[in-house]
Amino acid sequence: MAEFVTISNVEDGTRVLRWFLRYYPGMPQSDFYKLCRGGQIRINSSRCKGTEVLSAGDVIRIPPTLASYKKVSKNETGDKYSLSDLEALRKCIVHNDADIVVFNKPAGLAVQGGTGIKKSVDKMAAALFPYDKISLVHRIDKETSGLLVVAKNQKAAQDLSTQFQNKTAHKEYLALLQGTITEKSGIIDNYVSKGHVYEDFAKIPKDVVAQRAVTEYQVLGEASGLLTWVLFSPKTGRTHQLRLHSAFSLNAPIVGDDLYGPRHGSVLDGVLGSVLTTQKLFLFAYKITFRHPGTGKMVTMQANVPDFMQAVIKFLEFQLP
Repeated sequence: MAEFVTISNVEDGTRVLRWFLRYYPGMPQSDFYKLCRGGQIRINSSRCKGTEVLSAGDVIRIPPTLASYKKVSKNETGDKYSLSDLEALRKCIVHNDADIVVFNKPAGLAVQGGTGIKKSVDKMAAALFPYDKISLVHRIDKETSGLLVVAKNQKAAQDLSTQFQNKTAHKEYLALLQGTITEKSGIIDNYVSKGHVYEDFAKIPKDVVAQRAVTEYQVLGEASGLLTWVLFSPKTGRTHQLRLHSAFSLNAPIVGDDLYGPRHGSVLDGVLGSVLTTQKLFLFAYKITFRHPGTGKMVTMQANVPDFMQAVIKFLEFQLP
């Protein structure tokens, strides 16, 4: 008996041949086209030529003869992520046009794939936009949540990459720090290398390659002299720059940073109590300003603070800038 399948939102824009090869990888293409010619495969009750591009809501007729081929689960994609993962990332889109897509990336999701990484924005974005040339033009840490701009064609990628390299694109982060800061605003200007901070260039060991790291900061609020709500504006983009500057330059590590500071302390637990129910990093890429590669106009994107931070911010009565 024939089976009827409805195309989901994340499968929108997929060619019908690719769709069938995804779920029936053992089926020869010659058999697929033979079934199309015989009217066995249909889209919305119409004969299928085999070249159609599917849209969300389309209904595909699966002929009973395909039961002889091993079917891949609808929650699998042949990659290391599922269709439900793609749907979750699709819901994180805050802006999308012909040149760029901007995500409000959740904490814990890697930006770039690699050895041992099951899910990454670059791979999943390529699946969401199969007819665009997806390119990363900047990065944020896996543990950091917030805005990530992704190019959808080569021209946009070159333009945006230049902006981020030349620091003409401006990023702002919100962070909750464990501790107090004496100076309520200022500029941190020092050198970082593999998890270390060096205040004096002349004292950097000869075998260490360090890079200059510059961060502007402003204290937005304090709680009980134990927690500090900060706005960061990095002027350089070094690995873990804001985490290092918080922990070692301000002596106030970001809440949730197991790498550079304690996750919990008896005093911190007493202040936040039941609202601090996550081990996620309280660092959020809040706002980004850049020149749109298509229109040439300056644009500013802003994202909503993630739920795990929102509850704590509300409890502490902190305000957004």
